[in-house]
Amino acid sequence: MTSQNATSAGSASGPELARPGLSWSGTVDYGPGPLHAPTSVDQLRALVGRSGRIRALGTRHSFSAVAASDADLVTLAMMPSDLEFDTAARTVRVAAGVRYGELAVAAAEVGLALANTGSLPHISVGGASATGTHGSGDANRSLASAVRAVELVTAGGDLLTLSREGDPEIFDGVVLSLGMLGVVTHLTLDLVPAFSMRQSVHLDLSPQAMTQEALSDQLGAGYSVSLFHRWDGRIAQAWVKQVVDVDAPLPDQWHGGHRATHPVHPLPDLPADPCTDQSGQPGPSHERLPHFRLEFTPSNGEEIQSEYFVTREQVADALAAVTDLGERIRPLLHASEVRTVAADDLWLSPAHQRDSACVHFTWKQLPAEVEALLPEIEERLAPFAPRPHWGKVFTTDPETVRAQYARLEDFQALRNRMDPDRVFRNAYVDRLLGE
Repeated sequence: MTSQNATSAGSASGPELARPGLSWSGTVDYGPGPLHAPTSVDQLRALVGRSGRIRALGTRHSFSAVAASDADLVTLAMMPSDLEFDTAARTVRVAAGVRYGELAVAAAEVGLALANTGSLPHISVGGASATGTHGSGDANRSLASAVRAVELVTAGGDLLTLSREGDPEIFDGVVLSLGMLGVVTHLTLDLVPAFSMRQSVHLDLSPQAMTQEALSDQLGAGYSVSLFHRWDGRIAQAWVKQVVDVDAPLPDQWHGGHRATHPVHPLPDLPADPCTDQSGQPGPSHERLPHFRLEFTPSNGEEIQSEYFVTREQVADALAAVTDLGERIRPLLHASEVRTVAADDLWLSPAHQRDSACVHFTWKQLPAEVEALLPEIEERLAPFAPRPHWGKVFTTDPETVRAQYARLEDFQALRNRMDPDRVFRNAYVDRLLGE
């Protein structure tokens, strides 16, 4: 077993920051605060134990108010990293505030890798797991599915450890809980042996590539595939990530599109410098699976994001239903992306027991216009039982959201047991999941 650690200095009670501030996008005000920044688990336990209400902030990449609060907030950014690898078991114990990109680099140094990552390596392990963040790939589940143990501070300030093996009856309700059960301090994740990948981008696919059969072929053509489009009836970019034991050479033509001869950014007007290698040359998986490189900020954050999970077998019909709104969508849009996620058993996961395709929108920072259009998009998607991403913007009514989760009553019972006084509530979870 190997360990890596970094500790930030702090006072006996941890520093208190004057105000939480805004989200990465600048569109979510987290509240008046105060924002606490403990530097140890003991400081965090004391803080939670004396708080009437408190919520935890991750790296502020959510576009919804899932982490906002009108009471105390806490960031774990100043806590030790506590990276502890077990190379024999292929696991890592990691502090919740560590970013995936940092974890992936450390894992590679001991011959291990994350099986899946999001498009941004800048997000924290705790925040991404709590909100159902995902990457892409027909066989790849959400990032939270790799979690095998969780350590969290409960409402009374106690430290509780729950695991997949030790607590099978409730664990699938604990991992992805939107911060409603406690403040997660550490997670233990499953890892895999280090592996190499190649990535290529293919442009201007044929309009015939929008049938269900063609989309299924494209989305299943690599370890991870992302399709970018602008609701004009064709795929503009296909990002294909393959393991290096693929023997076939990279094709010049792919589903009617041509291979890009230079690096591209998913948002057409931005330079590709922040993007991961697209040359088709092999490299470590953590340098190919994300769309963006850890050492860059991929954009200035002036955007809004929405995303809906639909059944994978219905993605063509779902896209066709929304494409009729294309002329109204495009003036508000930076880019749209389609990805796939394998089914999991996590109670509040948008991919719960359903292989899913994710219909994603990156909007310009025009919140009023986007909010006015979303109900029409959601109405077009309604026949496909869409599940909104918890960390992104949507207007679906709470009753419709709740109806999508077969284990919701089980989760509510678990919440009643673990947080009967609702220390970890906020307006977002109250509205969507009830008080």
